[in-house]
Amino acid sequence: MNRLIRFSGATVRIPGRSPEVRDLAVQGGIVVDAPASENDIVIDATGLELLPGLTDLHVHLRDPGLTYKEDIESGTRCAVSSGVTSVVALANTDPVNDNPETTRYVIEQAESRAWCRVLPVSAATMGLNGEELAPYHQMLDAGCVAISDDGATVEKAGVMRRVMEYARSVNLPILPHCEDRSVRAGGVMNAGEVAVSLGLPGNPREAEEICLARDLLLARLTGAHLHVQHVTTAGGINLIRNAKAEGVRVTAEVCPHHLFLTDEAVRECGTHAKMAPPLRTASDVDALRDALREGVIDVIATDHAPHARHEKDLPFEAAPDGIIGLETLMPLCLKLVAEGVMDWERLLDLVVTGPRRVLGASGDVLGTGAPADFCLVDCSREWTYVADDGQSKSNNSPFDTWTFTGRVTTTFVDGVCRWDLDDVMPDSLKPRAGVPFQRP
Repeated sequence: MNRLIRFSGATVRIPGRSPEVRDLAVQGGIVVDAPASENDIVIDATGLELLPGLTDLHVHLRDPGLTYKEDIESGTRCAVSSGVTSVVALANTDPVNDNPETTRYVIEQAESRAWCRVLPVSAATMGLNGEELAPYHQMLDAGCVAISDDGATVEKAGVMRRVMEYARSVNLPILPHCEDRSVRAGGVMNAGEVAVSLGLPGNPREAEEICLARDLLLARLTGAHLHVQHVTTAGGINLIRNAKAEGVRVTAEVCPHHLFLTDEAVRECGTHAKMAPPLRTASDVDALRDALREGVIDVIATDHAPHARHEKDLPFEAAPDGIIGLETLMPLCLKLVAEGVMDWERLLDLVVTGPRRVLGASGDVLGTGAPADFCLVDCSREWTYVADDGQSKSNNSPFDTWTFTGRVTTTFVDGVCRWDLDDVMPDSLKPRAGVPFQRP
């Protein structure tokens, strides 16, 4: 089916342009500039916002090997429900994605089962062991878009230097998990009054900041592109701000949960508020929000980390770190706009343009000839997120039962409908799984 599809009446928001109510025409999976015709399929999008598809730089799909938590199909279904059309899949799977064969498995599974684009990440070191480097040039050729031992810190500075030098030679960004485990010393939540009151060992901000300072110095030394994952502290923001001022090639991301929740959430949510790095204090939340406004932060990413119910039901110290976040990405971003933390243009920069810059993507989004990756958002719709009723195999979210205003109703990838909340798309455009893998 190659008829022209015309989306009419929506407010189209494209980075760098003024929003305008106009038609968007799609044919053959790309955006086209074509006059209206009586043969067009017309979709009435009056009153909705039409946004470019989001890219999430930090997603754990758990496939291969840990598919009882999540898999490529369920994880990407979560993504399109929140307007995400590309997910960057981290390497801490089983087996670890440290070889071209595992990369090809991910890509082949995505081609037949994914609801959006899946962009694999190469492990920084073999088996995430912090010693032997993975073959980055082979991983790049196989389809990897970045390098990371996320979930495990490269502990030795000398090894991290070699990671950066090798990564620079193949022009791939490094996505570090900045946490000095010797300083964390078994801490399971933010070190502070709440941890003391709950009798839980604390994970101090210094564990994050010491490792971050080291990696920024190594990025300055090597000239590599360091993209700092999940910044959580005011001190970390200052380190990144200063490094940028010195000309270090660094970008940084923050997760939605660190913009809304403090360590007090552990009292109410228990292990569903346990992650690494942990939820910090109100002053850290304020610093992260200020950094969004200032431009120190380049990306909002979810760190979507599913875990099975029986794992999160363990005692706090034994339960795994991590929460799911894809389905709440768009509603939480819209909440930041409603609260005046940022405007629409900044939102698009953080979830569309910023991630593409990190990955070195080129071309205008939603320009003529561009892939038809976009979503429609009803900004007036009130709804309650119930994790048990969501698209993920897991339910470990501290935002369970939160009520939001604004929801993605439709998501298209390559001009094909992948999410249709209200089941209003014509039969010819009904969502189906399987989208060919493409680098951004």
